[in-house]
Amino acid sequence: MSRLLVTGAAGMLGVEVLAVARARRNDCVAVTHADLDVSDEVAVRAAVAEAAPDAIVNCAAWTDVERAETEEPAALAVNGAGAGNLARAAAATGAHLVQVSTDYVFDGTATRPYVESDPTNALSAYGRTKLAGEHEVLAASPDHAVVRTAWLFGPGGKNFVTTMLRLGAGAGADGELAVVTDEVGCPTFTGHLAPRLVEFAERREGGVIHLAGAGHCSRNEFAQAIFAAAGLGLRVTATTQSVLGMAAPRPPWSVLGSEREIEPLPNWRDGLAAYVAAAPAVFES
Repeated sequence: MSRLLVTGAAGMLGVEVLAVARARRNDCVAVTHADLDVSDEVAVRAAVAEAAPDAIVNCAAWTDVERAETEEPAALAVNGAGAGNLARAAAATGAHLVQVSTDYVFDGTATRPYVESDPTNALSAYGRTKLAGEHEVLAASPDHAVVRTAWLFGPGGKNFVTTMLRLGAGAGADGELAVVTDEVGCPTFTGHLAPRLVEFAERREGGVIHLAGAGHCSRNEFAQAIFAAAGLGLRVTATTQSVLGMAAPRPPWSVLGSEREIEPLPNWRDGLAAYVAAAPAVFES
């Protein structure tokens, strides 16, 4: 049993991490954004000292990709400085940090899955701020863990699945919805990712780790699978990022692989099925 501090504990991933950690009989301290502003270095040091954890799983993050383009300093304060504050506080007390990062640190020009040693080149403000956090964490201690994942979805939070279902409901059962084909990645169910994050914290796994739902698809293909799971018969048509005019550029290819000997997560389709089972009301048409 370990004593774990979970930051961002009210968010979609944090709630799942906390539930898993408690189910594994860990002694857990949960802090939400209301409890702790991770960009406040003094407050972070005090919170970590008081909690005296063996490990920290940092789920606190600025996740609004579009808003980050116009509010990059604010996003950087959380994703960059905030991660660094936690990493240094952890290192100072001998605690291990598991930092959650993103596929958006890559530019999407690869033709094979990205592995941990591949060079990064973030296209968006969000990606740059998360990459800054990675650097801060590993500078504080190379033994800390940076877990890059992708396209998170699960109960209790806004995500691509809930967005598609909302837009699909607006389009009507016999309508159509345009979804991009030029963004390919690995949808990842929080219920599959959370247990692995807790395991990394418990056994103090370190370094950069890629961990996302197995397989890959375009956003368009993912939307089709979501609507099928919800029993919606609307037609999904093809479009591109440039046509939609999104503020934040997304990597067109952000499929994650790993060069480390770690067990892969289940396939993203299994994750979607698990989400349907965990939150069936979300998919009721």
